[in-house]
Amino acid sequence: MNDYILSLVLGVIEGLTEFLPVSSTAHLRIAEALLGVNLSDGYWKMFSIVIQLGAILCLPIYFWNRISSFIRTYPRGRRGDRTVITHPLMLTLIAFVCTAGPAFILTKVIGKNLERLKLMACALIVGGIVMWVVDSVFGKREGAVRYRTAADEVEHMNVPQAVWIGLCQVLSAVFPGTSRSMATIAAGQVAGLSRTAALEFSFLVSIPTMVVATGYDLFKTLKGAGEEGNAIGATHIDAHGYVLLGIGFVVSFVVAFAVVAWFMNWVRTKGFVPFAIYRIAAGLAVLIWTFTALR
Repeated sequence: MNDYILSLVLGVIEGLTEFLPVSSTAHLRIAEALLGVNLSDGYWKMFSIVIQLGAILCLPIYFWNRISSFIRTYPRGRRGDRTVITHPLMLTLIAFVCTAGPAFILTKVIGKNLERLKLMACALIVGGIVMWVVDSVFGKREGAVRYRTAADEVEHMNVPQAVWIGLCQVLSAVFPGTSRSMATIAAGQVAGLSRTAALEFSFLVSIPTMVVATGYDLFKTLKGAGEEGNAIGATHIDAHGYVLLGIGFVVSFVVAFAVVAWFMNWVRTKGFVPFAIYRIAAGLAVLIWTFTALR
């Protein structure tokens, strides 16, 4: 495949799947197998990190009004009933810390041993079943919560809810294919949030989580701390390589921004079951494909 088309396709895949509860990691690995590109190679590994940064950038821009409102009202909140600990900014930080510590330790122990297509296919299926059950049981509260809007709900969250969501997010770091957004959305619903509030808090928590995780991966890649021979620091990037990075970054950003805007509106009325069904179908398809390929 032409390099320009490849960078465009990978940017679209990253932008489409990063914030939907379907696992961008699994979809990039499937694309890697189908398109014949080695995403463990120094350059393409950096490419996958750069396009993820493009997707991440859309969140602070899309949620800028909410974030600036949080900053202006810290620590008392809009209604003056919050504290330093219970303000949404601190709850976001608490959820992030509850994810970062355990995830860093566990990924150091496990490494990349779970990044195999069969295991990711199983994670897609299991995550789809969990999301289906959770949304069917807890999704009905959308119109029956105490507060009128998702924004109000997020501003009335408590510390145990934030801790619970942060700990559940660890699953996505340890088990590729689980999906960070699936884990946090389902955890939020179980913790008492409506669909839209769970989705909004999932997006807010993903900003520090993904910036730190992706930045750390990029640092390791550039400094050559990754797998031997795959460090981009030892690889010369020419003008062609930079153009590919630019295409992937821009495409990922644009597609991810559109997906976030669409997803926020979709969830208010449709829920998460269609994504659960897609996960199960995709996981089964990958399992059949991998077992057939071994014959």
